[in-house]
Amino acid sequence: MTSVLERIVDVARDEVRRRRREVPLADLEARLHPGRDGRPFAEALVRPGVSIIAEHKRRSPSAGEIRAGATVAGIAQSYERGGAAALSVLTEGPHFGGTLRDLEEARAATSLPILRKDFIVDAYQVYEAAVAGADAILLIVAALEPGDLAALHAEARAVDLDVLVEVHDEPELCVALEVVDAEVIGINNRDLADFTVDVERTYELLSDVPAGKTVVSESGFHTREQIEELERVGVDAVLIGETLMRADDPEQALRDLAGHGALGDDAV
Repeated sequence: MTSVLERIVDVARDEVRRRRREVPLADLEARLHPGRDGRPFAEALVRPGVSIIAEHKRRSPSAGEIRAGATVAGIAQSYERGGAAALSVLTEGPHFGGTLRDLEEARAATSLPILRKDFIVDAYQVYEAAVAGADAILLIVAALEPGDLAALHAEARAVDLDVLVEVHDEPELCVALEVVDAEVIGINNRDLADFTVDVERTYELLSDVPAGKTVVSESGFHTREQIEELERVGVDAVLIGETLMRADDPEQALRDLAGHGALGDDAV
């Protein structure tokens, strides 16, 4: 049976071929200026406490539409005011409703470093990300052959993009460490085969991550108590999307998760 991830990756490859016909790679390369104004993504994740990567996400295969009528700029600015260390912008279109324009709007609206979150399977997408203003990209070990993972990781570093290398189990973690010696490792608690979530996945894999690596836990977090537990065990950052996107007040929801207090609090 074809998994959700396999179906999404197949569509991603088709979409890349379509976009490459519309805008050749050479055109993207010509638009990428040396010494572009980057915002260090990896550095933002290692400040004291658990850094929060707040995600803009329009919809998902499991949840449908998440926040109708919201603007990217409005959400991104609320995240910045709420204390996010970085932004994640989901740019996949057919299944998640995102576009590169979302990333560009977030870039223009805030000063935070931005992760392009997508199913990246081709170097073309690396250049798209850099041109659109991303500071980092996501590479999913489960979606790539080891050789492709290595090539895409090298391509990203060559254009000054940080890389969040995502794993879900021990064999994938071994690939991330052995193939690219990943510095920033995302442990996705969501199984991309069927989209089920188990936050214990982070705790199970954490002990296998070598010292000195930056660890990001992804999916399934809703409360300040969960964030405090991640801090206790040494997780550096957490990526949160739907909880914030569904909140009545995303800024205050982020403050609550980060332990920053209420709006107007003199301690903030």
